[in-house]
Amino acid sequence: MATSAQTVSQPRMVNGLNVSDVLALIEAVKQDPAEGQTHWKVSSAWRGGTHTRSYVDSFHLSGKEHRRRFTIDMDEPEQIGGGNLYPNPQEHLMAALNACMMVGYVALCALHGITLEKLEIETEGDIDLRGFFGLDEDVPAGCESLFYTVRIKGDATKEQFAEIHEMVRATSPNFYHITRAVVLNPKLVVEQSTQAPRTETAATSQ
Repeated sequence: MATSAQTVSQPRMVNGLNVSDVLALIEAVKQDPAEGQTHWKVSSAWRGGTHTRSYVDSFHLSGKEHRRRFTIDMDEPEQIGGGNLYPNPQEHLMAALNACMMVGYVALCALHGITLEKLEIETEGDIDLRGFFGLDEDVPAGCESLFYTVRIKGDATKEQFAEIHEMVRATSPNFYHITRAVVLNPKLVVEQSTQAPRTETAATSQ
């Protein structure tokens, strides 16, 4: 009897995902929407040149803070003024989109009992630097469109994978963030400098 109880309590693992825990969380959120409320925060600091370091300290789930410490570094290619030490923000954005969708594919396949053998996502896009440099107000500052390819293999039919694909598009947070107009609420805090303030002078003198 003890062996049987121990077997029952073992987590169900599919694609490296603890399906038992995921199903338990889904059920908890279904019973009480407050259990599914999350809050995310990233702080970023200039490190000189085009180097930015971002910090993750924690996130909140159902009103409880969970500590987790990570740093994320970003830079720019030398060809556009950077130090080429790290991927740039656009590459991080694409990586974040890929990773978010990948979690969706892994989780949804696991919940449907589909074992994955391969999962790759490649995303690319074009930016016209005339927009970034403010040279032409008619040129967008970023990508007007992104192209992504998902390569997936496992013990499911093409139709089943197509269904999973559409479910990921409907439920991926970062797919939502990129394909919808997300409201940004800016707040500018200008701190007092230890240096003397610059005084504006006329560009030309008579």
